[in-house]
Amino acid sequence: MQVWKDYQQKNKDRFLNELLDLLRIPSVSANSEHKKDMIACAEAVKQKLLEAGADKAEIFSTEGHPVVYAEKTVDASKPTVLVYGHYDVQPPDPLDLWNSGPFDPVIKDGKIFARGSCDDKGQFYMHVKALETLVKTNTLTTNIKFIIEGEEEIGSPHLAKFVASNKALLSADVILISDTAMISMDTPSLDTGVRGLSYIEVEVTGANRDLHSGVYGGAVANPITMLAKMIASCHDENNHITIPGFYDGVVNATEEERKLMAEAPFDEAEYKKDLGVEALWGEKGYTTNERTGIRPTLELNGIWGGYTGEGAKTVLPAKAHAKISARLVPNQSSADITDKLLKYFKSIAPAGVTVKAEEHHGGEPYMTPVDSTAYRAAAKAIETTFGKAPIPVRGGGSIPICSLFEKELGIKIVFMGFGLDSDNLHSPNEKFDLFNFYKGIETIPYFHRYFAAEQTKNP
Repeated sequence: MQVWKDYQQKNKDRFLNELLDLLRIPSVSANSEHKKDMIACAEAVKQKLLEAGADKAEIFSTEGHPVVYAEKTVDASKPTVLVYGHYDVQPPDPLDLWNSGPFDPVIKDGKIFARGSCDDKGQFYMHVKALETLVKTNTLTTNIKFIIEGEEEIGSPHLAKFVASNKALLSADVILISDTAMISMDTPSLDTGVRGLSYIEVEVTGANRDLHSGVYGGAVANPITMLAKMIASCHDENNHITIPGFYDGVVNATEEERKLMAEAPFDEAEYKKDLGVEALWGEKGYTTNERTGIRPTLELNGIWGGYTGEGAKTVLPAKAHAKISARLVPNQSSADITDKLLKYFKSIAPAGVTVKAEEHHGGEPYMTPVDSTAYRAAAKAIETTFGKAPIPVRGGGSIPICSLFEKELGIKIVFMGFGLDSDNLHSPNEKFDLFNFYKGIETIPYFHRYFAAEQTKNP
């Protein structure tokens, strides 16, 4: 609608500056040293929701970081959309690989470079500005609620209790999430699901202290060597995961679904060039898009032990550590996979070392129905602003709370992300294109308009 476009164009610089202020807050949920920053960020989100036109906005304490809730009610008889997002961000390490400060946002080549620019501050803030657009132009056709949490990046450990205790507060007709990506701005897409997650940490202990590698090397097991062998045993020559029972229950994609995925544009040469690699790696028998969407994976996220400082120190370390994650697909349970991973690493402990394995967090895979009124409204909204219908795809990432939302609230989720896979999520130099940011603000109001119309036709 022209009235939306006029309002957004008039206020676009302010929209951007508000986002930049939010990005300057180092809301790293994983680090206790940022507890005050988490509170400050929650307060900032609350204030921005009120300024955008929310009737009320509140901060709810949890046993961890706070949750921000807001709502705008226009008519109790109209459908209600619950917008979910998160204000916490990943740790910025390694800092030396950033071209600018991770919490000192820089705009370069039409992109915002900062931690959280895409995941997820830039994306949930599109909804805040969409709310403002609808309120200020008096065109809001749905009731809107917001739940913006502060623990998504650490597995949302306390959100389940909050949701279960506030079902009436969070009641809605659909949950709308922008924490995913599109194929490209030239080829818009809608995620039809996200993968689940199982995350563990392994500690391998050898001798009761670090040892001189000349005096004891060759006589005592090296925990780093043992850990490396254990990790290497997790994949076979076809890059198939060897954990016993890992693939039990995996729902294999149909030939029709694989054919549909193959229609999505993919330039392997450009993909490799962007990543700076000469060859791709993955499970034999599947394409790159299938490996990152419809297949489960097991990845080493971090490994350390021994001396890693400047220069040389000939030491045989007493301990070695690794952080390991698995991405899960429909019918896999995070609890089941976590149990299998923990048992596996303990069972293959080589002689001469002891192994300790523990869970960090997990989440379930989630699929959204493509025949729902909400999905149709999202697809129509994207087609309206992009000029072409979106391609349905499966997302490779995880949003741990999704399956719990549906279980507790009894409503479906629609993913409507405007990021790109190349936005360096969780990596140095995370970015979010200005075009994507503004396109999201332009598109989201249409979702509310079309969803209200769809619900009226198909109550």
